[in-house]
Amino acid sequence: MTDNATSYTPDLQTLQAALRGLLGEKVRSLDIVRDELTLVVAAPDYLAVMQALRDAPEAQFEQMIDLCGIDYLEYGDGRWEGARFAAVVHLLSVSLNHRLRVRVFCPEDDFPVLDSISSLWSSANWYEREAFDLYGIVFEGHNDLRRILTDYGFIGHPFRKDFPLSGHVEMRYDAERKRVIYEPVTIEPREVTPRIIREDNYGGLH
Repeated sequence: MTDNATSYTPDLQTLQAALRGLLGEKVRSLDIVRDELTLVVAAPDYLAVMQALRDAPEAQFEQMIDLCGIDYLEYGDGRWEGARFAAVVHLLSVSLNHRLRVRVFCPEDDFPVLDSISSLWSSANWYEREAFDLYGIVFEGHNDLRRILTDYGFIGHPFRKDFPLSGHVEMRYDAERKRVIYEPVTIEPREVTPRIIREDNYGGLH
């Protein structure tokens, strides 16, 4: 029986070498970890790299299967010193039967901006809207960048690590005005501490 820990390594090493040759100095890092290949590129090179990954014969990533935002605030017990926001994209080549993860960090923490890849893969349209809605990452070149999960009047981006658990505003229906209204949150912020209860003879232990 083939060991799963090494079964994909030769193919990934071949793809790794091919991508290094294709992208050259645009590669910030290109590592194999747990049988997965992850490419990190700089924001100014992001769009050009993604187009090369789609069109180059040695890549042929016809499908973009996922894109999500990441907030690295307090990552690693607060020891993270890099850029705060990033986008992670998962690509699939049906023709060559390989996958790739691409990570790109936003240059600015206060106003995170990346190029949109929706012109390369139409499937990126909704994913970029989701990352904009939940993390506040702006994708330049997107033709319809607006909220997709939260309400149009929602304040802030709820997946950011510093977003309050209770939110900024609360919504309710006002019977007198006969419409939905927004008001400041009335819930006092509190830290929830898990409570552990040990019963006698739990699990048959004495």
